[in-house]
Amino acid sequence: MTVNVWSPAISKADGPLYLAIADALSVDIASGRLPGGFRLPPQRTLADQLGIDFTTVSRAYAEARKRGLVEGRVGQGTYVRMRRPSNSPSTVTGIVDMSMNLPPRFDDPELAAKMWDGIAELQAGDGLGLLMRYQEAGGTLRDRAAGAMWLAPRLGDIGPGRLMVCPGAQGALLALLGALAAPGETICAEALTYPGLLAVAEHLRIGVIGVAMDEEGLIPEAFEDVCRKRAPKLLYCTPTLHNPTTTTLSQVRREQIVAIARQHNVLIVEDDAYGALPVNPVATFAALASEITYHIAGLAKCLAPALRVAYVVVPQERTVAHLAGAIRATAGMASPLTASLATRWIETGVAQSVLAAIRSEARQRQAIASQLLPSSLVQANAECFHVWLKLPSGWSRSDFAARLRSAGIGVVTSDAFSVSGPAPEAVRLGLGAAPNQASLAASLGTVADLLVQQSAMSLMVV
Repeated sequence: MTVNVWSPAISKADGPLYLAIADALSVDIASGRLPGGFRLPPQRTLADQLGIDFTTVSRAYAEARKRGLVEGRVGQGTYVRMRRPSNSPSTVTGIVDMSMNLPPRFDDPELAAKMWDGIAELQAGDGLGLLMRYQEAGGTLRDRAAGAMWLAPRLGDIGPGRLMVCPGAQGALLALLGALAAPGETICAEALTYPGLLAVAEHLRIGVIGVAMDEEGLIPEAFEDVCRKRAPKLLYCTPTLHNPTTTTLSQVRREQIVAIARQHNVLIVEDDAYGALPVNPVATFAALASEITYHIAGLAKCLAPALRVAYVVVPQERTVAHLAGAIRATAGMASPLTASLATRWIETGVAQSVLAAIRSEARQRQAIASQLLPSSLVQANAECFHVWLKLPSGWSRSDFAARLRSAGIGVVTSDAFSVSGPAPEAVRLGLGAAPNQASLAASLGTVADLLVQQSAMSLMVV
């Protein structure tokens, strides 16, 4: 039985009144007493009706929005959110957390089955031996050879001698920075950089200097100025499909940066997390200047985050032992099980098929984003699966993220990437977290609708 005017039955014995109101609302929605689309009483009306203060009702409605029970419509009021049937293509009303930058899930059951077949094939071989022994830090010869095969299209014939298998890109970063820089020393990175780099540097008590960027990425002249004035130990950068701005450094700029690094004796740590995604990639730093470059190629963004495997290519074979010691000291080794699975996928061609499927799905999702989000505010690349959204006047990044959070959508503000100085009013949207394209479109539609609102109109004042 539905109602015409809603009035919750609550008492002070139920605990905090705002939670009691939200709980009562949840019960009435679940029971069908309040159908989807039902308009709730205005906050002040309900406060007067219950004999409580306005702020308590405001908090209750905010809590209900947080739980996904209701939605606010500007100028109209608060309504019970429409529920989808359980067999709907999107059982979560299309709203997703876009704060994690995951590779998009592709729809290919046959390929997914081949990925799982790799586990069975490992078991059919020396399965128990794989589970019951340690391996040397840096990986087995077979795993390193597979890594060299995987990187050959971008780095050329490097062979397994200069390659090491690490426990994910973050583990590789921890080992590399610990081996290349000492506490109190300084490194430099793009002014907006991977938050994991900042976390590792803080953990190791290494200073990070931001190098200015423009619409094309890291500015060579700014890098030279930092080298001349601050003498950094190394440059950390993500030159291909940069996180978060999506820029890819041109070969001209890469060559300029290499010349500057050589002149000032600065090493380059190239994080090539997204390097496998472009069909026609720009030459890597490792290919242009192998003698000064440490190349990190994680598999999380191009194959599967669950592998926790990354390949690191070092300038000379004699530096392998030094890095192996750092891996041994920090993580012991990469997981033999997932490293062997990655090797199996590479050797059988499954990895190449997965990469092709991710590329295709990423392009389709970028097309959806380009249709729904205003091009004047978006920095994107058709070959990656995140976009950099610059906010219009009237929005601060914190208010925008908070308003999206109340709708169930997570984004990452520019503060997480900023090395120093004021962060721009922008957020990163990860397009890969949505389980399907319909869910992504629904979430991006919410983002697009919010962009045209003014911050003061969309945030509740209590």
